[in-house]
Amino acid sequence: MRFADVDSQGHVNNVRFLDYLEDARFGMFHIDPYTAGEEPFKGLVVTRHEIDYRRPLGFRADPVLVETWVTEIRAVRFALQYEIRDDSEVYVTAKSVLAAYDVDRAGPRRLTEGELAYLKRFS
Repeated sequence: MRFADVDSQGHVNNVRFLDYLEDARFGMFHIDPYTAGEEPFKGLVVTRHEIDYRRPLGFRADPVLVETWVTEIRAVRFALQYEIRDDSEVYVTAKSVLAAYDVDRAGPRRLTEGELAYLKRFS
């Protein structure tokens, strides 16, 4: 959490929660596979976000956790569910739908077998 995340009402601004979700996805699909010696995902785009704000989250020194899991896997797209929480409270629940994207062709692509196997670990 950064001081700049907090708005004039003293809590994390609603738009900043989307940044937290993005940080979690970047870790899940790029940093974690790279660290494990696996191929990071390339060419993912978000096609949908849903977010429910459960409780205000004020500035604090302790980090919050972004729990992320896969709820649906299809040939080209998949869905993630999230909770932004600490040990006692859930501040946000959210869902994102992501699609595999071919950057060179500027269009959708099928998920690879490796990507499908990776996603199934989190479903």
